[in-house]
Formats: sequence, C-alpha cells, structure tokens
Amino acid sequence: MKTTFGSALAVLLALGFSLARSSAEETQSADMRLYPPTTIEWKAAPAALPPGAKMAVLEGDPTKEGPFVVRFQFPEGYHIPPHTHPKTERVTVISGALYFATGEALDRGSAKKLPAGSFGYWPAGMKHTAWSEGETVIQLHGVGPWQINYVNPADDPRNAKKSP
Repeated sequence: MKTTFGSALAVLLALGFSLARSSAEETQSADMRLYPPTTIEWKAAPAALPPGAKMAVLEGDPTKEGPFVVRFQFPEGYHIPPHTHPKTERVTVISGALYFATGEALDRGSAKKLPAGSFGYWPAGMKHTAWSEGETVIQLHGVGPWQINYVNPADDPRNAKKSP
C-alpha cells in the first residue's frame, strides 16, 4: 500500500511541477531583444498623460493583457496630477529624479525624492502624484492593460480635448 501511495504521490508531484513549469514558460517571451540606449525608439506618450512626455515600449503591449515594460521620459518639472492605477505600479528611476507623494491633492512637502537608481512599487488604487526634477527617465513594468485614472476628472488631459 505504501509503495502504491508513494508512486501515486511521485506522479502527482511530477505532473504538478510539469504544469507549473509549462505555465511559467507561457508567460516568458520566446524572443530576445536588447536595447542599448541609442536604439530605444521614443514616441509621444499616450493622451492619458499630460503633454510633453515621451514613451518607449520595450516589451509587451501596455494596452493589452499580459506583462509589459515601458520607459517614460519627462522634461524638467513635468507633473502628473493625483491619480490611481487599477493594478500595482512598479517604477525604476533610470536618470534624473522623480518626486512621489500620496493623497488626493498635491502636497509637495510630503513628497519622497527618488533619485536615479531608485525603485518603488505601490498597490492598485493608491492615490498619488509625481513630478520630475531635471529631465527624468523612468522604467515602468507591470501587467496590462495599463490605465491611469485621475482623482479630479478636470486633470485628465483626455477631457481637455472634448468640447462642451
């Protein structure tokens, strides 16, 4: 009886590990791409962000389900008003500095400075605002679709384009 139970357990464990490996492989890219800084293709950031930012998609598609990696380039003093995201946001500051403050209103006094080399993540739904010091490049990685929801709808640049 012990041999049969042990054999069955071994088969189930092997099957479980096989399925887990198979599932992990499905989320991994089959391609290899390298992005030296001079080859990164910058484009205007999406309309969901205030004008002036640039964006480069490095992996995946932030508008679709699944993992993605993008970079944003912000000019000096660029500001994103208080907002939330429906999924965890993970940010690495590549160059420059990003100031980060939480809450529904801009409170520069409570901001944390994230200099180049910093990493931070915050949960879905956390109200926050950010601005750059000097030209700043950040890398954002997460699971799409990426969305930004402004606390005050009047701050949403997509609303500014609508006529009354």
